[in-house]
Amino acid sequence: MRDPGNIEEISRLMPDYMGFIYYPHSRRYAGALPAAATEGLPESIRKVGVFVDQPSGEVLATCAQMGFHAVQLHGREAPDYCRRMRDEGFEVFKAFNIGNETGFGHLKEYRESCDLFLLDTAGDGFGGTGKKFDWERLAGYDLDKPFFLSGGIGPRDAGRILLLDHPGLFGVDMNSRFETGPGMKDRHELAGFMEKIRAG
Repeated sequence: MRDPGNIEEISRLMPDYMGFIYYPHSRRYAGALPAAATEGLPESIRKVGVFVDQPSGEVLATCAQMGFHAVQLHGREAPDYCRRMRDEGFEVFKAFNIGNETGFGHLKEYRESCDLFLLDTAGDGFGGTGKKFDWERLAGYDLDKPFFLSGGIGPRDAGRILLLDHPGLFGVDMNSRFETGPGMKDRHELAGFMEKIRAG
């Protein structure tokens, strides 16, 4: 999210989390967003700052300024980096790009330093491909760490997501397929999708 009016509009749907991207190369960069634009959000909506390989001091300063509750780390951040964020009191999500590699063993070193994983589709950059990875691969995910499902999820995917029935599935990342433009979410599409997921 990056537009104050759109933020207010989507907040009425009461999502559990709302993300703000602070990666300067992203089309959804929220660097110009005033802190006041998020101050009136309902307390139940946790504000998430999304960062990519940025100095920890810079991340902490942005989080303090914007009142973020959580950080989503999309780069090559090491477990110690994640642990520092957690020690500072933030909920920590670590994103991993799922490509053609076998297994999820490379995620194990992050188990003690993160609260949640975010499984996204591998691409040339840091997320934002708008494409799904092969969800059948989730059958091999047996780590004791819950995860967000991300990557190319759209309004018509609710039924398929409800059929996944994976004990580790914590939440769903709703991004580009629900947009009318970079960082601008379609309230109607989000409302319909969220209603189906919550009913299921």
